[in-house]
Amino acid sequence: MVVPLPGSGSIQVKDTIPLKFLASKDASDLQPCYTNFDISPPRVELENVRLTKSSSTLGGKHGIASSNGVHELLQCPVCTSSMYPPIHQCPNGHTLCSSCKVRVHNRCPTCRNELGNIRCLALEKVAESLEIPCRYQSLGCHDIFPYYGKPKHELQCPFRPYNCPYAGSHCDHVGDISTLVVHLKDDHKVDMHDGCTFNHRYVKSNPHEVENASWMLTVFNCFGKQFCLHFEAFQLGMSPVYMAFLRFLGEDHEAKSFSYSLEVGGNGRKLIWQGVPRSIRDSHKKVRDSQDGLIIQRNLALFFSGGDHTELKLRVTGRIWREHC
Repeated sequence: MVVPLPGSGSIQVKDTIPLKFLASKDASDLQPCYTNFDISPPRVELENVRLTKSSSTLGGKHGIASSNGVHELLQCPVCTSSMYPPIHQCPNGHTLCSSCKVRVHNRCPTCRNELGNIRCLALEKVAESLEIPCRYQSLGCHDIFPYYGKPKHELQCPFRPYNCPYAGSHCDHVGDISTLVVHLKDDHKVDMHDGCTFNHRYVKSNPHEVENASWMLTVFNCFGKQFCLHFEAFQLGMSPVYMAFLRFLGEDHEAKSFSYSLEVGGNGRKLIWQGVPRSIRDSHKKVRDSQDGLIIQRNLALFFSGGDHTELKLRVTGRIWREHC
């Protein structure tokens, strides 16, 4: 079955689906809206494009994705993002996404006609038949997904890049693990250590000034994996505290294969924490706010330090080991 689509061209659909673009019968001579939008309608070659009826599940499968030309037709001409229901159209058949409909004040950015509330049901139905690759295909994800299921997969795709785990300042760098390790070393000057045991010394000349910016980060290469040891001071409610915790550079299911312990003490006293490293998929703030780590109240930290409490001297030791299933 060959069906005309907005603009020139046609498309061949595998299933016999009634495709009819809805349009208002009274495309009246409305005063044009002179707001300018930079719109470049996509060049789409639609002759004899065959679509594959997709699976109803959200799981990906290897295969050949549907035509890139049809995918381009589903790009909003204003924001260039993929369109999802409700897809709107003007009486002349020009389409755009629901978000941009508000941005253009209900005027078609192509012909300036009033948009009204016309949905492009045919294009929404065509989208159901599409199977397209994950946006992280170049990073290793070779599965294809139903058009409407692709966004959900991409939120959890194991090949999606990682955010920089550096917490001292806002950093927008993303990449795979090897890229992040180089980035941490070269751009953030983070200390790198080989081995599964650590001996971390934290010294602060004025322990009565606890600020969120007071922190340290060390990366350990252990069992062929990388771990980030965070140690920082911050305000927990009304109480100043020090906290140490470990994060794993990788996925959560891999992180659960390891355990770690932290130990801090002095003056014959000792605090010990044992836990599971958190994946860097969890943000630094999320881990810190969950208090999933060794937490030391300031008064106790000063007691561990000894002396006249004018200088904080804490030594945090620990080790990482692999759990045997």
